[in-house]
Amino acid sequence: MRRCIAVIFSSLRSTDDPEGYATMAERMERMAAEQPGFLGVESVRDSSGRGITVSYWESLDAVRAWRAQPAHIDAQKKGIAHWYREYRIRVCEMLYESEFPGPDE
Repeated sequence: MRRCIAVIFSSLRSTDDPEGYATMAERMERMAAEQPGFLGVESVRDSSGRGITVSYWESLDAVRAWRAQPAHIDAQKKGIAHWYREYRIRVCEMLYESEFPGPDE
């Protein structure tokens, strides 16, 4: 992956409305993928409700445009009201990456 902007969203879920949360999370991922400048996303959550999602963007302007999307703003409001006990967002410039491809399966 080339130099890009990484938005790191770490959170602790509440137990409120898990079906609504899952539906909204899938919708937001699909919508983000359609945004100019979107490069990809990785996400994990453990059984206690702690999770982290990292989305990758070509530029800070692309991040700002996604952040200003009305449907994304609506999802953020619902997250604060229902789905998260806490969260943190970090925006970073990714300078390089390396990887170990692992064994062929």
